Amino acid sequence: MIRSELLELIANGENSGVEFKRDDLRPEQMAKEVVALANFQGGRILLGVDDDGTLTGIQRVDLERWVMDTVFARYVHPMIIPFYEEVQADEQNRVAVITVSRGVSKPYVVRSRDREDIYIRVGSTSRLATREQQARLYALGGMLHAELLPVSGSGLQDLSLDRLKDYLSTFVGDKILPTNDEEWRKRLCGLGFMVERIDGPAVCTIAGLVPFGHAPRRLLRQAGVRWLAFEGEDKAYKALDDRMIDGALVALWKTDEKGNRERLESGLIDKLADAMQLFVTEESNNVDISMRRERRWLYPVEALREAIVNALVHRDWTRYEEIEVVRYAHRVEVLSPGALQNSMTVEKMIAGQRSPRNPLIVEVLRDYGYVDARGMGVRNKIIPLLLQHNGTEPEFIATEDHLRLVLRDGSSQSETFG
Repeated sequence: MIRSELLELIANGENSGVEFKRDDLRPEQMAKEVVALANFQGGRILLGVDDDGTLTGIQRVDLERWVMDTVFARYVHPMIIPFYEEVQADEQNRVAVITVSRGVSKPYVVRSRDREDIYIRVGSTSRLATREQQARLYALGGMLHAELLPVSGSGLQDLSLDRLKDYLSTFVGDKILPTNDEEWRKRLCGLGFMVERIDGPAVCTIAGLVPFGHAPRRLLRQAGVRWLAFEGEDKAYKALDDRMIDGALVALWKTDEKGNRERLESGLIDKLADAMQLFVTEESNNVDISMRRERRWLYPVEALREAIVNALVHRDWTRYEEIEVVRYAHRVEVLSPGALQNSMTVEKMIAGQRSPRNPLIVEVLRDYGYVDARGMGVRNKIIPLLLQHNGTEPEFIATEDHLRLVLRDGSSQSETFG
């Protein structure tokens, strides 16, 4: 870093990615700022600058050794390797710039006095993470699969045993199915669809309730999908269609003696597809043999389904928002709650890297044929199918709160919206 860049950083003041400190602070105070930045998006700590931007300069002898061997080696866990440099700010003062990259092994903690404290960055301050924020950090780091969390108030009665019988016999390969409640609880706890409790009967996990529950939203408010359709290019006061779609992810199937399968009841994905169809198709000029006009899809069906399935299987269950699918005049947007986890980026996702947030739910939907067997639906389906259909490419917008996918219908009007 050159002097002009340093002075510009100081002039702009502290923010979510820049922290000023004198170098006479205690090691656990320094570790707190490091951990907060690593748990967020990374950033820089400037040692030798007061909170108001006044230059105080480096005073501590052998500061680099203190930073690396004391702060980072003893107080910050898991290990982080920062970039340390010193810059001459003016004739009298040098400033140490410690650059911390965004962490990939979240949550990072400060170990001090037999405690482990987790800090996050909120604006220009570092604060202790709340219980909910800690859960998100564990999930982002791949250390917690929120799909295995128990759903309070649930029980075996909230699951569709007919769906579970079909799943166990058709895909898991069970030759003998449970015959009573106790056998069902034991089998489903073994699969991760339920979990035992010390203080009461077993309850459903998210991974059990969402694919197989009768009405998951009754017990898990962020389940289901919010579907909206608008006439224009933004959210107007009045929607053409606005509904919450609830139900088990998987459909209810029946297999006859010859192995033929018949769908008896739609799943959530099928219900959403039915609700969307009128708004993502248009009448064709062609008339079929029954004297009815055919309908033409404005978007490739497989790309739409893949986008919706990805949102359902990769959403962050520690977030309390629902998945949202919105059709505007010339585009469809699919919003899945939660940041990309475990150092995943949009570029890595497009390249075909995989990092399943909810592996049990992914596995269930893969068995039913909803999920690409190789887990490369973005690269092998959404992108090429949309290009082939109307010459456009999907847009992926990743934030700390959600992943938004934008599919355009190829008309000239839609090109100005993003």
